[in-house]
Amino acid sequence: MPQLPPPAPEELRRDPLPLRGRTALVTGASRRGGIGFAVARRLAAYGASVYLHHHVPHDVDMPWGGDSPEAVAAGVREVLGDPEARVVDGPGDLADPAGPARLVETAAEALGGRLDILVANHALSGSDGTLDTIDAAMLDAHWAVDARSVLLLVQAYGRLRAAQPPGTPGGRVVMMTSGQDIAGGMPGEIAYALQKGALASITRSLASALAERAVTVNTVNPGPVDTDYLSGDDYAAVAAMFPAGRWGMPDDPARLIAWLATDEAQWITGQVIDSEGGFRR
Repeated sequence: MPQLPPPAPEELRRDPLPLRGRTALVTGASRRGGIGFAVARRLAAYGASVYLHHHVPHDVDMPWGGDSPEAVAAGVREVLGDPEARVVDGPGDLADPAGPARLVETAAEALGGRLDILVANHALSGSDGTLDTIDAAMLDAHWAVDARSVLLLVQAYGRLRAAQPPGTPGGRVVMMTSGQDIAGGMPGEIAYALQKGALASITRSLASALAERAVTVNTVNPGPVDTDYLSGDDYAAVAAMFPAGRWGMPDDPARLIAWLATDEAQWITGQVIDSEGGFRR
């Protein structure tokens, strides 16, 4: 069977804005201290137009509190690499079964009718427990937000991609997991770990399902990331478990996710990738 010819010189030269002209939806981009914000900034800096999804009521109930969607959007807008790119933001309760499809439709409309990149970064925090304390309500709440909504987002995205004309740039889906399959697991967060494990497990199946639509699907485990949820001695103890002596910062996984969105990662699909800085459990 004949081999493909090597890349032409012009194909090897990298555009300084590798996502120029692309469009992206990033869910859970509601706090300037979060991973979603860092991902959105990276995508925007690489040239993409970005739709920021937020669900402020969730953050208001958390110890870290809510943030201003306007300030989040402004923080992404200030790093836009392409002057023609745009940043749009909007709310959405993804626990609503109709929410994911509605969000994909809204984001695509806001960004000119096309979505190239989907980063499913949102998750439910809290409402969890150990094996002894978990109950059906906790399990159902995490299922609805952490797993069901992600699958419905990918489904809606896949349907949107199927309707795109020939020549549309290849699509990208990135999901998020939490290292629940690595030594020690997450015995204090059974509901969360269960649903994140489901996303890791389904990655290859989704990659196969969307391959014919020129879409790659990968999942990233960011490891412990400093998103303002821990302090004091506990914070220092976790920092000491990294060879670099520091926590992961939101931009650490964001760099990987942004790279997966570029053409350079077009042959990477069906993978669960750890971005943990050598974290020693």
